[in-house]
Amino acid sequence: MTTTQALPAPDLDVEEYSVDYLNEVFGPLNFEERIQRLYDFFEEKDVLMTSSFGASAAFMLRLVSDNRPNQPIHFIDTTYHFPETIAYKEELTKLYNLNVVEVLPDPTQNALTRDEEWWKDHPKMCCSINKVVPLDPIKADHKVWISGLMSYQTDFRSHLRIFEQQGDIIKFHPLIDLSEGDYLYWSSLYKLPKHPLESQGYGSIGCTHCTQKGKGREGRWAGTGKTECGLHPGFFVNKQKAS
Repeated sequence: MTTTQALPAPDLDVEEYSVDYLNEVFGPLNFEERIQRLYDFFEEKDVLMTSSFGASAAFMLRLVSDNRPNQPIHFIDTTYHFPETIAYKEELTKLYNLNVVEVLPDPTQNALTRDEEWWKDHPKMCCSINKVVPLDPIKADHKVWISGLMSYQTDFRSHLRIFEQQGDIIKFHPLIDLSEGDYLYWSSLYKLPKHPLESQGYGSIGCTHCTQKGKGREGRWAGTGKTECGLHPGFFVNKQKAS
């Protein structure tokens, strides 16, 4: 994507930026400008990026690879991923020369969720042990967290802004205002490789036990009322500061 407007300079006299201020600055920018601009406000060492290497992952991975090739990409290996997801991760890693960092859950707790099949009766706790808790110490070392969430994906995501405060870290959603049509257009233009399971009817892809075929995210935790793994919900008052 070509930059079409002059980007506003950060106020160098300000050591902290409120979420409201960041949303005001980044709101008029397109998604690529937002990625480029992020590193004027935050040092690379303070930027966290995660990827599940799911159905829509290639879009953000290509975008970051083009604009910040050294950015580490944290992949939470729950040990429950589809073999196709692992193969897709390897494909995208080679294609975009990604710096992937593997994040693993505590082996004892992970084994407990497996032995007792917690995904059946305790899916929230299973996600917490295998996804949320392993990332917590990594989040603590960063100030801002890049996420590829898009508003059309779920009702929860439709209420998010470009920047939101989540505890002590700021979530950054450069793609949040893309429509599904926009996403499909740019994916086609960029010739993004698709996840192997998409052609089999999987619209969203997570762990094997909690993913079924379906449009969008309707195949995730089907029949449970659960729509998110727990990494993204929990936003706090947006007037908190990013230091």
